[in-house]
Amino acid sequence: MVKLNTLLRQVPNIQNEDIPSLEITGISFDSRQVQPGNIFIALEGGSFDGHAYIPQAVEGGAVAIIGRKPLDLPGVPYFQVPNPRETLAYVSAAFYDFPARQMTVIGVTGTDGKTTTVNLLYNMLLAAGLPAGMISTVNAVIGDEEIDTGFHVTTPEAPTIQRLLRKMVDSGITHVVLETTSHGLAQHRATACDFDIGVITNITHEHLDYHGDYGAYLQAKARLLTGLVDTPKKNGRSYEVAVLNRDDMSYAPLMAILDDPRYAQIKRVTYGTTPDCDLYGRDLATDTNGISFTLETHGQTQAVTSSLMGAYNMHNIMAAAAAASLGLDLDLSLALQGVNRLAGVPGRMEKIDLGQDFLAIVDFAHTPNALKVALETANRMKGQGRVIAVFGSAGLRDREKRRMMAATSLALADITILTAEDPRTESLEDILAEMADEAVKSGGVEEKTFFRVPDRGEAIRKAVRLAQPGDIVIACGKGHEQSMCFGQTEYPWDDRTAMRAVLSEHLGLPGPAMPYLPTQDR
Repeated sequence: MVKLNTLLRQVPNIQNEDIPSLEITGISFDSRQVQPGNIFIALEGGSFDGHAYIPQAVEGGAVAIIGRKPLDLPGVPYFQVPNPRETLAYVSAAFYDFPARQMTVIGVTGTDGKTTTVNLLYNMLLAAGLPAGMISTVNAVIGDEEIDTGFHVTTPEAPTIQRLLRKMVDSGITHVVLETTSHGLAQHRATACDFDIGVITNITHEHLDYHGDYGAYLQAKARLLTGLVDTPKKNGRSYEVAVLNRDDMSYAPLMAILDDPRYAQIKRVTYGTTPDCDLYGRDLATDTNGISFTLETHGQTQAVTSSLMGAYNMHNIMAAAAAASLGLDLDLSLALQGVNRLAGVPGRMEKIDLGQDFLAIVDFAHTPNALKVALETANRMKGQGRVIAVFGSAGLRDREKRRMMAATSLALADITILTAEDPRTESLEDILAEMADEAVKSGGVEEKTFFRVPDRGEAIRKAVRLAQPGDIVIACGKGHEQSMCFGQTEYPWDDRTAMRAVLSEHLGLPGPAMPYLPTQDR
């Protein structure tokens, strides 16, 4: 157990006078989950205010409260802070004795490619003989233990991250790779993770519903890099390395941010496809078995082969290799052995093969850029066949990308099938109408080159029915995710299960049942 006064003296923006010596059993920001002895932190969001649930938290046994608003709470110590989310991160880190300060922490962020890059870098660390762990939006891996981190893609909240980091330290792990989203950075979920190295995959169009514009989105991502200067020395060493994609549109604005004198000590490492990069790739070849290319850095030349499909994975491999070899000073040839350790990442260009005479793929592509590169990959693989794309666009999220994705698919796929993807409380028909309108403007002909099929299972079924020998059916947008949101309800859903169910029907084989979605009732 830790004492409240000991805990809060390690947290910024807390008044340190007269803090009682109470035993603290844990931290909660959900009043329904408060346990006796917890600190309750009142968070605020677009549709909720945690301050309203303070009485419920106290009734549940909370012994101290932290919030933003001035309050008088008789009998329970209350601490007013300017940013409860930031305080939640520091309180969580202090409760678990700042585990990130006892490991080397590599953060990976970007619009696309984060999870794959995290998996690649994690396997490179293992190949180099380092006790490593990882936390991604798919799972956390601690030794032989694999922990699901949630239904939908996001950085876990600060108490979960810090608990996992503590478990890693206690398991003897010395290096951890942590995937960080823009929401996670902006909402301080990754604050107090004390990053040593920050890796940027790319920053393209996404989450503008939350951030407002591309500049604000980039600034949120840049926190991973600018925060490196606040990381204390660990075992007498300070890394402070920013790994940047020189081929990406984010490179110039990120370099402009890092040119501020406050960040002068941050080392910049670049990767890309031109010789002026610190690490660059050339001679890329792709096929249905994966990719191969040549990697060069500081006079070293390495041949790289990977079973990961898609030209874009060259950049993911380069990002991980740059962090390992030029950030951590690991032997490049040894680190690259980790590439072959990774056969694939769940829901990333994942082939579903039941013996059909066409290729079926499930991919997580849910942004305009990700859809573009996924369809470009499919076009390189299709030979004389066609690409049939199935995807949607989420409700209550960036509306502009709906039209962008529809236009992208009309340009790159032979047949486009527009369907549901987490409509939430928005009208699915309205979402599909926006996408269909753009499809028509892009030259599409409904019921010929594109279709609207609201039920996602039926949309995949239609794609399979349309498929001919040599075609590629690719379902994009859900990937590894295990649920789909209609209204405020998360229904169990897995695109891979749906694809197997449809292929089984198509081939007359036993297989899984199609998961239920409410669109099946229409």
